[in-house]
Amino acid sequence: MIEKASRLSFRRSEWILLGYYAYVAALAPFLRDRSGVTLQPEIVLSFGAGLFIFLARGEQTRNELHFSRARDWVPIILALIGFREMELFVPASYTGRLESGWIQTDVLLLGAWHGRQIIESLGWIIPIYLEFCYLLVYGLSSLCMAAFYFSGKRKDIDAFYVIYLSGTLGAYALFPYFPSQPPRLLFPAVYPPEVTTWARQLNLFILKHGTIHTGVFPSAHVSSAFSAAWAMFLLFPRRKAFGWVALVYAISVSVATIYGRYHYTADVVSGIAISLAAAGVGLLIRARLLVRDECVEKELE
Repeated sequence: MIEKASRLSFRRSEWILLGYYAYVAALAPFLRDRSGVTLQPEIVLSFGAGLFIFLARGEQTRNELHFSRARDWVPIILALIGFREMELFVPASYTGRLESGWIQTDVLLLGAWHGRQIIESLGWIIPIYLEFCYLLVYGLSSLCMAAFYFSGKRKDIDAFYVIYLSGTLGAYALFPYFPSQPPRLLFPAVYPPEVTTWARQLNLFILKHGTIHTGVFPSAHVSSAFSAAWAMFLLFPRRKAFGWVALVYAISVSVATIYGRYHYTADVVSGIAISLAAAGVGLLIRARLLVRDECVEKELE
């Protein structure tokens, strides 16, 4: 169980979320030409701060455990709100200048190097696997939370979020600077998948009705998946299987985004780069956790 704080305090992951909300609120006045910019960022920032204060105070009551567990899961919802906030920065029009350069690498990978042909060589088997991996990203953080709970490592959940949110929100924060459209919309004839599965149809439905349209660079799907993988490696040092499974999954998501024409290769590369920065944060956190664990062991001796 997470130790009860002696005074009102926010978790490190909560500070990251508030920092992101504050960044969006500060950025909005400089992009008034974007169609959706309103006072919403200030409202979201106030809501987030108020919610964290409420939960932190609740954790100091007799219902401490319930509030503490709520704090474990709330960041998942607030990260989704952070994603939706980026819809405020949809441009009035897209130039297509960036995308016309990015598409060249996709043509090389999927066409000249026969990437699409290789993926579809076994019929629907690999395509449905890749599409399902892409679909699973929406629940990835919840699956990781379950791993911490069932492994008795709740005390490290905040550390996971610091790494995961650094990579995920770091990608979101860059969307306004690279207004762009996905290849499936801007270049529909450039090597689209020739195998259609139920998983792809579901992904397309979600993207049509639930995604934002500000930009696709960098890929938050990729940055979040790899950030989760680095976190599992760092926070489960004695259970490397968690990290390896997460890493294979992240690589699969990367391939899925290009094959499914959800992202350009450039989006994937930039998403991986952001996740590496998050991994750097994770290394610092891991060093602090090792010191903490050593102190606990000495106290128990």
